[in-house]
Amino acid sequence: MRTARVILAVSVAAILAGCGGGDKSPQLMNIRSATQGPDEFGILPPKALELPKDMAALPEPTPGGANLTDPTPKEDAILALGGRPGGGAGGDAGLINHISRYGVNGSIRNTLAAEDLEWRRDNNGRILERLFNVNVYYKAYSAQSLDQQAELFRWRQRGVRTPSAPPPKDGEQ
Repeated sequence: MRTARVILAVSVAAILAGCGGGDKSPQLMNIRSATQGPDEFGILPPKALELPKDMAALPEPTPGGANLTDPTPKEDAILALGGRPGGGAGGDAGLINHISRYGVNGSIRNTLAAEDLEWRRDNNGRILERLFNVNVYYKAYSAQSLDQQAELFRWRQRGVRTPSAPPPKDGEQ
């Protein structure tokens, strides 16, 4: 009888420990590597190598410095939006006006972070999912995800070409 009480007490303690967490931010994506190797998603591929028109115009190599093939995501995004990297806000007044045409909220990052934290706390999974570190990320955000096939079908119905998408299935346009 005493052994049963000990087992019951340990079980209750384990369940209560799984329910706890306090102010800790919920982790919905429970993916852990079993090795000590590098994180393959943390490595950004370099830009393609190009032969310059003038070899004398190449910058002097600096150990530990920037390289012409280093990724530049901010500058690439500015180029994709039609701006000029390094031009400053004055050089891209048209781009800034277009981006801010519906208004600018200076605290949008803080607002979104607080709303997402509340969402993750409300959708943190069941007790056993938390206890066994089950990945509940996709279930928590499923209501906010886009149905890719339905959206592709909608655009194709309107006659928009979708060259990067797979060809339509039989019976689709």
